[in-house]
Amino acid sequence: MYSIDLNSDVGEGIGNEASLLPLLSSCNIACGGHAGNDTIIQDTITLAIQNNVKIGAHPGYPDRENFGRKILDISKKELALSIKEQIIKVKNFAERQNQKLHHVKVHGALYNLASVDVDIARLIIQVVEEINKDIVLYVPYHSVIQEEAKERLHLCIEGFADRNYNNDYTLVNRTLKGAVIHDVTKVLTHVIPMIKEQLLTTIDNKMLPFGIDTLCVHGDTTTALQILRELHIGLKRHQIEIC
Repeated sequence: MYSIDLNSDVGEGIGNEASLLPLLSSCNIACGGHAGNDTIIQDTITLAIQNNVKIGAHPGYPDRENFGRKILDISKKELALSIKEQIIKVKNFAERQNQKLHHVKVHGALYNLASVDVDIARLIIQVVEEINKDIVLYVPYHSVIQEEAKERLHLCIEGFADRNYNNDYTLVNRTLKGAVIHDVTKVLTHVIPMIKEQLLTTIDNKMLPFGIDTLCVHGDTTTALQILRELHIGLKRHQIEIC
């Protein structure tokens, strides 16, 4: 029997949390930096509690205009302060409902940059350590941040159900054709080998080693709900438990 955590980035103003949360085992809640607000955070935490979903913070560049998907030209001091404030915001809201913050997963351009930039990776790790060393950090496979954090924090290695990869394990840029996978049948073909064979097929059809603990479906992918429903059916058919 295989198992996988199933997560999604939520609280980003899409408004589909009530539909998505029952299908998840963990969620990453926008902290007001790239998206979200206090009301959405509180409501999403309530839904997470009702559905026994692990609560995570999803900080990004404080850039709502670009949804945190462009690298922001700010100092490392400003960036660290913003990330820390964002995480603490979700942590505090969770604790008001007698819940612990389970994990942190950074968003968008910050996530992608931390995959390859050692200074940004270390900045994020240090912020999480300052808040609570028991918080799990969700990181991409074969990334700089995974390597830097492996001796310092609890890690959960992440793969993407609805995104294609380049041959260097980075995500295909969203501006390029085929970057986002919308077809639910293609999603299953994409993820089953990740879990059962620890293999990734890149956008160039190259097979690479791949070991993950959690699988993400972006909450703003237009077919997110259909993908999650099909994943529940398809994973069960392949004897993969969602946990």
